[in-house]
Amino acid sequence: MKKPKVLAKGDKVAVVSLSSGILGEAFAEHELKLGSKRLKEFGLEPVFMPNTLKGIEYLKSHPEARAQDLKDAFYDKAIKGIICAIGGDDTYKTLQYLLEDQDFINAVHNNPKLFTGFSDTTINHLMFYKLGMATFYGPNFICDLAELEHQMLPYTKREFLKYFNNDSESCIESSKVWYKDRTDFSIISLGTSRIGHLEKRGYEVLQGSGSFKGRLLGGCMESLYHILTNTRYIDEKDVCEKYGIFPSLDEWKDKILFLETCEEKPKPSIFEKELNTLKSTGVFDVISGIIVGKPQDEQYYDEYKEVFYKVIDNKELPILYNVNFGHAYPRCVIPYGIETEVDLDKKSITFKESFFQ
Repeated sequence: MKKPKVLAKGDKVAVVSLSSGILGEAFAEHELKLGSKRLKEFGLEPVFMPNTLKGIEYLKSHPEARAQDLKDAFYDKAIKGIICAIGGDDTYKTLQYLLEDQDFINAVHNNPKLFTGFSDTTINHLMFYKLGMATFYGPNFICDLAELEHQMLPYTKREFLKYFNNDSESCIESSKVWYKDRTDFSIISLGTSRIGHLEKRGYEVLQGSGSFKGRLLGGCMESLYHILTNTRYIDEKDVCEKYGIFPSLDEWKDKILFLETCEEKPKPSIFEKELNTLKSTGVFDVISGIIVGKPQDEQYYDEYKEVFYKVIDNKELPILYNVNFGHAYPRCVIPYGIETEVDLDKKSITFKESFFQ
């Protein structure tokens, strides 16, 4: 995997809307200003690509415009990193404009850049994985940089600062606090605190002992499910198959699967169907282990555990649960393709190589 360069103060970073165009709506103006301010406090210069702020309806109807912003961010050598505005549900529609453009593919190969986001961005991550560039399942602009509290959530801020460091070995620690999702993201919530809870469980071993290793590969369960089915968009499965977005079984061999559920908080019966669909690909027969993200708001926390036991049905496959990534707050950085060791006895996750060049 080709790694990007570490960020430095003074760098330009592009903000792109590859799924939802919510960042361009008037009701999100306070988040636009706050996220920009936070990026500047990190010493970065935010660059909003030409189509990023054109709003929900325009970007919904113009996936080629979303794709063009990503292309232009790679073509501009002054831009050192790319931050997704937020997720959404149809970023797969950008694939034809990206993977049929050899200039874009060459730019990714020749000038890899930091790329961060989560949720529907899973498809973008898998696209870059296919192209051989390491990316980061981590903070995005609206949810993290534009956090409405007086400051970013401390744990997430520390994780974002990893983009400025090139340690040869680092780890993910369990957050001491987890937060409920907000119900109001309007301007009247500026400066209000989230409801926080002490983390009483920490990392939880569902099964296995000792340690396991592998390179990280995965994403949002719902995104993976919709890549494999036509349940959300009638052509999504066909498009993703055409461009080989879901990795081959050989590619999954000896990987560590990271998996989390979205803000829709699927009922256990739905989650079971999703997990069974993933199982049908054969990935559980070839991976080295699984790390599972904390469910948002701890909804169905115990029920999801039972689904894992039932569907996996293999006591030999190690599973570490309740890790701070994905849709639950706060969130860490999960690097695609980085060699990682999970010690179940110590309940630790350690990256065995640097994230960057």
